[in-house]
Amino acid sequence: MTQTTTIQNAIAHSVNEAIEAAQALKGAKPFIEEVATAIAEGYKRGNKIIIAGNGGSLCDAMHFAEEMTGYFRHKRRALPAIALADPSHMSCVGNDTSYNDVFSRGVEAHGVAGDIFIALTTSGNSQNLVQAVDAAKENGLTTVAFLGKAGGRLKGVCDHEWIVSGFPYSDRVQEAHMAAIHIIIEMIEKVLFD
Repeated sequence: MTQTTTIQNAIAHSVNEAIEAAQALKGAKPFIEEVATAIAEGYKRGNKIIIAGNGGSLCDAMHFAEEMTGYFRHKRRALPAIALADPSHMSCVGNDTSYNDVFSRGVEAHGVAGDIFIALTTSGNSQNLVQAVDAAKENGLTTVAFLGKAGGRLKGVCDHEWIVSGFPYSDRVQEAHMAAIHIIIEMIEKVLFD
């Protein structure tokens, strides 16, 4: 087998995996509707969303937030969203106590009852997100988990959850998560601005 054939086979395999990840969205329709409705209702009450994740999921959290505070498909008023991504906060808390506390401290600082906390984690086992969900629940926030693999420690913990299972690596899970996030944002705009 030539190197070209090996690469072509690997690409074909990865393309098929990406298609399978996108097909996971078919089973996410109830989750997408529940979360879009919860966020839209929160916005109507004057609440906000707070989003957190590690690594690529943190980038997805930032992407989610900027689509709300900026524009998505149409010009409309800015919607309040915070991604817990401030490096000075994260390094301060990580240094003074532990990296496990970076998101729970952010929830404690910014969250109020009625807000929505969204955890993006492909394993469901990140201690800093487990603690953030606990802090959110203690402070009266609605909790949402975008999970992968088997759901990990956060499986069954949040008010709303979606598990993208069947993929051993985070990339495909994150691709499905981001597609669902885009649809959620589209539905929020439809509810609030159509």
